[in-house]
Amino acid sequence: MIAETTEKLARPLIYVIAGEVSGDIIGARLIREIKRLQKDKFSFTGVGGDQMASEGVQSLFPISEMAVMGIFELVPHVPNLMRRIHETVQDIIAKKPVAVISIDSKAFTMRVAKLIQKKQKECDKEIKLIHMVAPTVWAWRPGRAKNISKILDHLLTLFPFEPPFFTRHGLPTTFIGHPLAEQPVGFSSVYRNTHDVDEATEIISLLPGSRPGEIKRLLPTFKKTLDLLLKKYPNIHIAMPTVVSVEGMLRRETLGWETPVSIITDPEMKLNAFAASSVALAASGTVTLELALAQVPSVIAYKVNPLSAIMGYFLVNRDAVVLPNKLMGKEIFPLYLQWKCTPYNLYKAITQKIENPTDQLIEASDAIRNMLRPNGQASQNLAAQIIINLVESGKTLSR
Repeated sequence: MIAETTEKLARPLIYVIAGEVSGDIIGARLIREIKRLQKDKFSFTGVGGDQMASEGVQSLFPISEMAVMGIFELVPHVPNLMRRIHETVQDIIAKKPVAVISIDSKAFTMRVAKLIQKKQKECDKEIKLIHMVAPTVWAWRPGRAKNISKILDHLLTLFPFEPPFFTRHGLPTTFIGHPLAEQPVGFSSVYRNTHDVDEATEIISLLPGSRPGEIKRLLPTFKKTLDLLLKKYPNIHIAMPTVVSVEGMLRRETLGWETPVSIITDPEMKLNAFAASSVALAASGTVTLELALAQVPSVIAYKVNPLSAIMGYFLVNRDAVVLPNKLMGKEIFPLYLQWKCTPYNLYKAITQKIENPTDQLIEASDAIRNMLRPNGQASQNLAAQIIINLVESGKTLSR
């Protein structure tokens, strides 16, 4: 055991930081791919969730502490957030990794990167600062791109339109594609058989978000929308794919609902639920991309703190909020934000999707999948190659 620990410590260390569930999944896939390409050449540590833990990463603290969305929603969490930032920086400096790979969660990861950059002189050798999942400067506050470019050594983006925002400021940036482009198609029959749902029953996927705050704001509206739908479609089954961290909350909140609700945490069964769904009602976020790739007609909704909404009205490019719409340059899924996010509006939009199916989504899905696989290569493979090259040679690559 001592010899194994000594050997692990002797290997170059890569510090991976993922602040939320989607980043945890990306981080785990990346670590797995680096291991595949380089066998046991590197060791890994950092901040992550269950997926990264399965790859041997012992998280410095639970990532559930960082699941906050919205400007004013963040305020009460600032003291704990700042404490965790400084703890992470201290841990990085003490462990002296060859690289820090941060994934999304900009409020946390960019502050860590900025402090590491300032403390580089305390390290024996330079720590490469690499970030995956670009800040959404194309949706709001584009001026952030210039500041971020002063901090990082390399940026890996998931979308093809992102690199120019950063390369113009001198930051080496590579479009690696999106891991969801590798998402397989589920099976409707598997979902129906597993959950004993007959073919005459309409299946609707409800996705009220992966953060407690999102669920608190959206689920009551989703429930009222469902009540309206039940008057028109009395035979409905609800599929509710979610993450483990909020599973208990959703089970408590949906107790006593009039129609059956299947809460799903298994990723494979989620895809089967999508395949079986006539329509989805979802919170804005990465899940909109999953739904487009799974060819599920969807209605997108979002609510934040009223003060955050007022600021967002002036700062956010609403045309860029829904990812499939941004990628295709047209509306694929309708969006209902804040005051427009009412049960009646959502009911009308869902009814239209059910009553008037089209082939538009099939074409859009195929186009998006091709768009998100540069040269037909999987994102984690391209990212792993770039990171290995950067760590071993000290060079940066841009595309």
